[in-house]
Amino acid sequence: MKIKKDKEIVIITNYFPPEKGAASNRIFSLVKGLSENDYNVKVICPLPNYPKGSIFPEFKRIVYSKKKEEYGTVFRLWLWPSNSSNKFIRLLSMLSFSFSLTLFFLFKKTPKKIFIQYSPVFVGFTSVFWASLFRKKIILNVSDLWPLAGLEMGLLKKGTYYSLLQKMERYCYMKSHIILGQSQEILNFIKKEGVVKELVLYQNFPDFKAPEIESKITESTIKIVYAGLLGVAQGLYSICEKLNLPDHIQLHIYGNGPEAESIKSLQKTNVFYHGEIDREILNKKLEEYQIAFIPLRNRIYGSVPSKIFEQSRMGIPLLYFAGGEGEMLVRNYKLGWTIPVNNRDALQDFINQLTIEKLNEHPKKEVQQNAMNAFNFKNQFSNLINEIEKI
Repeated sequence: MKIKKDKEIVIITNYFPPEKGAASNRIFSLVKGLSENDYNVKVICPLPNYPKGSIFPEFKRIVYSKKKEEYGTVFRLWLWPSNSSNKFIRLLSMLSFSFSLTLFFLFKKTPKKIFIQYSPVFVGFTSVFWASLFRKKIILNVSDLWPLAGLEMGLLKKGTYYSLLQKMERYCYMKSHIILGQSQEILNFIKKEGVVKELVLYQNFPDFKAPEIESKITESTIKIVYAGLLGVAQGLYSICEKLNLPDHIQLHIYGNGPEAESIKSLQKTNVFYHGEIDREILNKKLEEYQIAFIPLRNRIYGSVPSKIFEQSRMGIPLLYFAGGEGEMLVRNYKLGWTIPVNNRDALQDFINQLTIEKLNEHPKKEVQQNAMNAFNFKNQFSNLINEIEKI
């Protein structure tokens, strides 16, 4: 059967399964949704390497892979992987994938519509440059405001390099036909840049069957869980190191990243590090916990952690310690408790006063229902399809 040209689309992303994490999950949900709406989807991504910064064993000694999946065709391109804290080394890693993308655009035919995940900046810029040169219709998905987020996290400083990144960012905005923002703050920022494009709020809503909730709390021990990237932005090691947990409260940690080894070495009897486990197993495990902890070291403009959408849908009340637009969502939809970002004293006070009775302020069933009403993947995706079909 011949595929209609307006039903063909390329997705360019720096993260894709079998890699784990919010970015990978978000793009996979998008690809799966497009496929279910009769799109012929092609995914271009690097060889799997995140978050450890090394190529997954089954992909070693491969520089190019093409595989037909039930949801589309996946092209995996060579890169020099790294999760080094050295900025120059990380830059070389991003440039290596940009080089592979350049070769792909030059030697492979691509459909008219191209969906580009931005950031990293150099990967996004390379994709937009070649897509624009070949007169493609560009859908730009902005999940973080780089380089601004890097500045706020202390990873970048203002100067020549920062100015260059800003120019690349603005170029991407100006050359795109549709810009998707993961938060309203992102869209507001792009508007202030003077960009006159179709701007669409497209958040990282999950698409999975919500579990049945046990309404009764039978344990006397309160189990708090953190599941996600153990990175600099989250600052979880510092929090664990300084936080005093009463005997009846435990903190359980799942994930991987730059701070994993430090967290693993913590000498605290009621902090448990479980490493990284498969998503299906993790989702089942999460049902055992009473509170999901969502921290950021500093408030990052435009950032809305996807854990808000995923973990509230599972019926886990949130302890939100990250500020910004995410804090407003947790409050407005009554998904849990909010603590002012980086206010360690306020966090400690909350922990000191945390009891089984306090959990009843946000019952699991109520949190789940609020989340399901507010964050509907199918409705949001239907709006996205309408926008894509306009261009």
